[in-house]
Amino acid sequence: MSTVYRGVDTRLEREVAIKVMDPRFSADPQFVARFEREARAAAKLHHPGVVQVHDQGVDEDRVFLVMELVEGGTLRDLLNERGRLDVPLALTVLEKVLAPLAAAHRAELVHRDVKPENVLIGRGGVVKVADFGLVRAVSTAGVTSDSVILGTVAYLSPEQVTTGNTDARSDVYSAGVLLYEVLTGAPPYVGDNAISVAYRHVNDEVPPVPDVPAEVAELVRRATRREPFLRPADAESFLSEVEAVRAKLGLVPADVPVPVAPPAEVPPAEQAPGGEPPTRRVPTGEPGVAGGEPPTRRVPTGEPLTQRVVLGAPGAGPVPPPGPAEQTVRVLPVGVGAPVAFADPTVPVHRPNPLVPPPAGPQGTRAIPRAALVPPAEAPLTAPRPRPRPRRPARRKKTPEQLYEEMRARGKRQFITWLSVVVVAAVLIGVATWWFSVGQVTRVPELVGKDEATAFELVEAASLKRTRTPQQSDTVPAGQVISVDPPGGTELTRGDLVRIVVSTGKPVVPVVNAGVEVAVAEREIASVGLQSKVDPAREEFSDRVPKGKVVKLDPAGGTPVPIGSTVTIVLSKGAQPRPVPSVTGKSKDEAFGELERAGFEPVEGPEEFSEAVDRGKVVRTDPAAGSNAPSNDRRVTVFLSNAVTVPQVEGKRVQEAKEELERLGLKVDVQFNNRDRARVVNQSVRAGQRVPKDTRITLVGI
Repeated sequence: MSTVYRGVDTRLEREVAIKVMDPRFSADPQFVARFEREARAAAKLHHPGVVQVHDQGVDEDRVFLVMELVEGGTLRDLLNERGRLDVPLALTVLEKVLAPLAAAHRAELVHRDVKPENVLIGRGGVVKVADFGLVRAVSTAGVTSDSVILGTVAYLSPEQVTTGNTDARSDVYSAGVLLYEVLTGAPPYVGDNAISVAYRHVNDEVPPVPDVPAEVAELVRRATRREPFLRPADAESFLSEVEAVRAKLGLVPADVPVPVAPPAEVPPAEQAPGGEPPTRRVPTGEPGVAGGEPPTRRVPTGEPLTQRVVLGAPGAGPVPPPGPAEQTVRVLPVGVGAPVAFADPTVPVHRPNPLVPPPAGPQGTRAIPRAALVPPAEAPLTAPRPRPRPRRPARRKKTPEQLYEEMRARGKRQFITWLSVVVVAAVLIGVATWWFSVGQVTRVPELVGKDEATAFELVEAASLKRTRTPQQSDTVPAGQVISVDPPGGTELTRGDLVRIVVSTGKPVVPVVNAGVEVAVAEREIASVGLQSKVDPAREEFSDRVPKGKVVKLDPAGGTPVPIGSTVTIVLSKGAQPRPVPSVTGKSKDEAFGELERAGFEPVEGPEEFSEAVDRGKVVRTDPAAGSNAPSNDRRVTVFLSNAVTVPQVEGKRVQEAKEELERLGLKVDVQFNNRDRARVVNQSVRAGQRVPKDTRITLVGI
């Protein structure tokens, strides 16, 4: 869909990535308008896991995005290096992918093309998701329509293939396929062409993931259900389930390694005459003679071929984009305000034509006609024209001896021919007699109690066809044959059908995410053949689950239960009321710590006077101590005392007494003798008494 260049923004002095869209889309005004809207929407996503969009625009016939440059590689590079990832690393990568997807879903944006190529791994193991909104923008260009499937075929959700509709649950399906691939090393569906893979997304269930914990395999199964309403509602719900599985298995987040990108291929160099180092002939950028080729010069092959574009240099005109077989050599950094001067001209390199579609494979975002899902009618065959017969030469008249020899030879051949016919007919009659009397008859093998694979092999050995019917059983282990119709030992004709009933074991209580609606939990329970009920007496308080939503199931999800068992749906009564603890007389830090441990959010209120509480200690709280705070409001206001304890100043000098009282916020009046060296013989407020701030105290000095 685009070509990415490494560039420098000279105004902000930072390296950026410049994504220039394919020329097929630039000529479509509808695409350009939609592209601008999607770029603005993607730029509003402020999340550390999203590749940031710095700018977008149109330069002549080139539509481009200026994006954050991520040094490193993609998740595809990491899979190419390692084959597959272990469970802790796979869950870590998935969590880092779901976090930005959750932010996008909260902003009502859908990615539509989640795949390893759009997951970038930067330095320090930073994982970022790129290309938000690009598929939606491309879907309006003239190359697609309502009859076209747009996306990467290995990660398309069933609804994208059938109807083209996408929502947050489509991204959840693609994320589940991505988790399958990182755990196994390959996507769940492969085929000879893209249509066969898309067909399997619609008609097949994603196979179970082998050699991983059952909880991880269940994550893949729930995210890749063909029915959208059975998947997690969005990336945030899926992320909660992944975090719950990580906590249950006791796995710690792993460090994501940075993949090593393969070196870029360089076209073969041209050997300069005279034994000089290998060089290439490149254009100098200077004007040439009208009608002739542009001036060129030789460049050593050791010069870098990194594509580099300089943005924001004032006074520089637009730089034409490289042609299908050209790219730009590295140039020296350009200072802000300086004119752009390209020190080196372009170097021709081999590059694929952007107008030629890429080869089929799971990595490429492709447009697939929906009509291709229906096999085309076979073309009628035309009979070849008969070749003219060659003319036979004129026969010579034969002698009587020759005619006699030919008659004897013809009689001998006729005898051998008829003898052969009689022998072949006898053999055919014998074989047919044996076939219709004995050869077509076979017996149904004894299959009850055998495992499924062995039973299928025995049926094929008996030249019979089979059909498999799964059935739950409380007594027969999963994978064993419960019954056969017709029963073992029955004589049948070869090719007849045998119905094999295979046990799936006891039904397992489904895993339901806390906080879902009751109707969703009931559908999940009914899908495994169990009964459900809601018992008001079993409701529980929950600080995390809103009132009326599902808290848990009893028995818990993943528990095998007898057929027809009833599963109780436990609902939430909301947050449990908690009484406010008494913190009167305690310091601010002690009171705040005790309230936070009790689950409240303390805030400081205005100071109040209290004769019984020292300054800086708690006078009261709102709500009051012992009362129940509302379940939807955990804030508790703490009021501190501003009382001042009057010190003993009698016997001190007037100046010293005044300074001590004024430091405590009290006002002082001196009577009789107010000289600084006079002694205080009396104070109007006794020592140890608590008074409000700014209280006036009278001193008597002599």
